[in-house]
Amino acid sequence: MNDLDPHGYVEDRSPGTGRLRPRAAFASDLPSISLDGDWRFRLASGLDDLTVDLAAPDFDDAGWDLLAVPSCWQMAGLPGEPRYGAPAYTNILYPFPVDPPRVPRRNPTGEYRRVFEVPDGFPVPDAVLRFEGVDSAFAVWLNGIRLGDGKGSRLTTEFDVRDVLRPGRNVLAVRVHQWSSGSYLEDQDMWWLSGIFRSVSVAARGVEDFFVHAAYAPATGQGTLSVDVTAPTPVSLWVPELGISAADPAGPHVIDGVEPWSDEKPRLYSGELVSEAGERIPLRIGFRTVAVVDGVLTVNGRPVRLRGVNRHEWHPLTGRTVAEDTMAADVLLMKQHNINAVRTSHYPPDRRFLDLCDEHGLWVFCEGDLETHGFEPGGWRRNPSDDPAWHEAYLDRTARLVERDKNHPSVIVWSLGNEAGTGVNLADAAAWIRDRDDSRLIHYEGDHRSCAYVDLYSRMYIGLDELAAVGRGQEPLTPDPADDSRRRALPAVLCEYGHAMGTGPGGLSEYQQVIEAHPRLAGGFVWEWIDHGIARLSEGDDPRIFHAYGGDFGEEIHDGSFVADGLLFPDRTPSPGLIEYKKVIEPTRLQVDPAGRRIAVHNLHHTRDSSYLDFQWTVEDGGEAVGSGGLAVPAIGPGQTAAVAWPADLTAALDAAGKDGSGQELWLTVTAVLAADETWAAAGHEIAWAQALVTPAAASASFTPAPAIVGGRDIAVGPARFDARSGLMIRLGELELDGPRLDLWRAPIDNDLLNAFGEPQITAWHAAGLHRMRHEVLGVEPDASGLTVTARLAAAGSSSGLDVVYRWTADADRSRLRLEAVVTPDGAWPAPLPRLGVAMSLPGDDAEVEWFGPGPGEAYRDACAAARVGRYRSTVAAMQTPYVRPQENGNRHRVRRARITTPDGTLLVTGDPVIDLTVRPWSTAALAAAAHQHDLVRDGRLYLHLDHAHHGLGSAACGPGPSAPHVLAAVPTAFSVEFGTSR
Repeated sequence: MNDLDPHGYVEDRSPGTGRLRPRAAFASDLPSISLDGDWRFRLASGLDDLTVDLAAPDFDDAGWDLLAVPSCWQMAGLPGEPRYGAPAYTNILYPFPVDPPRVPRRNPTGEYRRVFEVPDGFPVPDAVLRFEGVDSAFAVWLNGIRLGDGKGSRLTTEFDVRDVLRPGRNVLAVRVHQWSSGSYLEDQDMWWLSGIFRSVSVAARGVEDFFVHAAYAPATGQGTLSVDVTAPTPVSLWVPELGISAADPAGPHVIDGVEPWSDEKPRLYSGELVSEAGERIPLRIGFRTVAVVDGVLTVNGRPVRLRGVNRHEWHPLTGRTVAEDTMAADVLLMKQHNINAVRTSHYPPDRRFLDLCDEHGLWVFCEGDLETHGFEPGGWRRNPSDDPAWHEAYLDRTARLVERDKNHPSVIVWSLGNEAGTGVNLADAAAWIRDRDDSRLIHYEGDHRSCAYVDLYSRMYIGLDELAAVGRGQEPLTPDPADDSRRRALPAVLCEYGHAMGTGPGGLSEYQQVIEAHPRLAGGFVWEWIDHGIARLSEGDDPRIFHAYGGDFGEEIHDGSFVADGLLFPDRTPSPGLIEYKKVIEPTRLQVDPAGRRIAVHNLHHTRDSSYLDFQWTVEDGGEAVGSGGLAVPAIGPGQTAAVAWPADLTAALDAAGKDGSGQELWLTVTAVLAADETWAAAGHEIAWAQALVTPAAASASFTPAPAIVGGRDIAVGPARFDARSGLMIRLGELELDGPRLDLWRAPIDNDLLNAFGEPQITAWHAAGLHRMRHEVLGVEPDASGLTVTARLAAAGSSSGLDVVYRWTADADRSRLRLEAVVTPDGAWPAPLPRLGVAMSLPGDDAEVEWFGPGPGEAYRDACAAARVGRYRSTVAAMQTPYVRPQENGNRHRVRRARITTPDGTLLVTGDPVIDLTVRPWSTAALAAAAHQHDLVRDGRLYLHLDHAHHGLGSAACGPGPSAPHVLAAVPTAFSVEFGTSR
């Protein structure tokens, strides 16, 4: 800012003026005044529409609105209409012309005023004004005096107010600009939102800062503690648990037999810093040492495998203003789903989130408030990362990241930022960190070609073959040979993979297998934790909540539903992807060996032995429990494996079930559950499970086919009636039906529609006309043993097609109806098929569905690890998965048999031996046409899909498509299914 241009700070590359040096976030018993609550607020259209007297203490703001602080002003009014502007989403592109450091003159600006009282006795001479998060640039006045300005939206800013604050009435004025030069550094694949979105307070400051150094020596079990303190008066250290009292904080204090901190045993020692002035500061000390040993990431001397997620801060009603109970819900859900690490993409989180990570145990990659991805489309021209004019801004953001969060044992890696290209500013930021804190590693994926200034070889969205090559140390050479040997000596991490957009991600099991096969691979972080859907009310007489995405607010440019790519739905309900991930990353791996009658237990933990778990078994005959009991497993150390023989009661239960002779599948399930309460889950919470088929089902009895009987326009085959012209089944017993017909199409999933690195799958499907196939019946031929219907599926304009023969047979007592479908591709089929099966419909809005097979949730061929075989019951409505953008969903994989019960009767379906099952209250066409969940309207029919196979899900929206075993090629195929009815 200068006198000629009082608003120059908006476009100035400087990180701010008048601010105090950054320091750690910590609690103190000195008094503070929270300024959270309702503030007077006015939204100006830009720099030409500002309030001249904004800062004047006697300015009359009574006519202004009230707006909660903290909040994002674009979220005010939701789920109804936004009151102040509107949210906007882009992934990469800036929503304004790229002309750094300039931003649009029409720059929405929030003007805030807050009157507050300072009580008598408050230590005004020691006071600071603290803003924990303001997006994007802001200037501050207290009692008419300008304190300064700041940028760095997700970073704490403090101002010295000792000469301005006074007892009694005080007036605080803040001007917040939506766009600033800082916006060029904050292109972080999220909604563009503005305002004072984290807490504001006035606090007394005594101790200025401190840095806890708590190292652990695994060879000796010793901990070494020292605390660097900056304070105006002497300070003493107290840690009673460690026998430290009234000690010099600097130490160093060497303690024998300390319990180290880890994600699995987050041991925190309580202590205090006590100043001579009487201030008391609580400490939570975790001893741990992070190191790279022989190219492997280790903590406390043992290798670490990261089972992580990327977490943006998000709430569907409040945006990036997140309450502490929501943060706690996130941490508990992560722990409950076997997640042990979080990358704070792409900025430092609310400080309280890291407190929760310390307490409950999560490894943290704490990331800087930095991304300049919008320069990539222009070839990184004018990218700030390599422009000396931005050097101060980069180092400022780095210092504020490290200084605020340096005392958290959960933070094991500093991440410079994300997708900001490369350049000297990033290299210098890394150098600054090394000088300030050599106890943690440095991460930045953008430097993966050389790894010249980082400690981890980080990649995102690479395929399985490339990942395996990295694991073997066989990645391509670095551009500079001098960097090559260093990079090959670094641990490798997937900072983003398993893009969880829509149905999927597929292939997580395959990734985990590769990761566990190579010690160099330290694991990774699935992208991402939560869908960033915004709660809205639909129009009409019966408004419903739905979740908006890019484009729903009339943005000039946007990236649609790419913002909905999380393992949680916006309301924090776990998606099928999270259930799958939990299974894939189990820290205890169980294997059931029916032939050897043994159970192997592999302890993949870093720190814990297996004694914190109870092991249990259950035997099910055709999905019905026929026995259960406990399993005695000795304490198995981390990284160790043991095999346990089947106990006598398990053997007896299996033998009894075998003698019963039910003829159904006999399954043994073994589970590992918490033996006692943890801070993040109650006793009995399941950690791991495994199943094995002990006895297969008896072969179904063959039957003598009954003849087809022609009667007018109908043909009868056992209990079924077929249309004599179309060959379609129109009735089964008392049930009215339509179909089945060969079906290839699915409502495209996000991974079909998008491809970040190539041509999306949908392009080839549309070119082949798979979305507009015509089913032409070529022949309907009844005979003495059944009915044969021949047909061809082809698209207009295409010489390729699928020839299909439907062969219907029924037994003489009319209880069984069997369909055998033989499909033969004709012509060129360069693209895989979306699905291959038959589809039919029956009357109804909802139905009860019971099935025996994997469940209880949806599963697909490359996302089925979490589905366990059993007997399940649900409704059609409950079997739909509410993805933010509607798409193919709800498939039950490899079903043996199912019952679909409507008011008109029950349809029985039996696979031969298995079939994929989907039941919906709307058609595939309606599902594909819907933009949001409220667009889906029941039409009075239930749509049944019985699929021989689906094309895999993959994660091609941002990553690889399905691996070769999960590609559904158009090849000659035969499959069978049986039908029946009951009342």
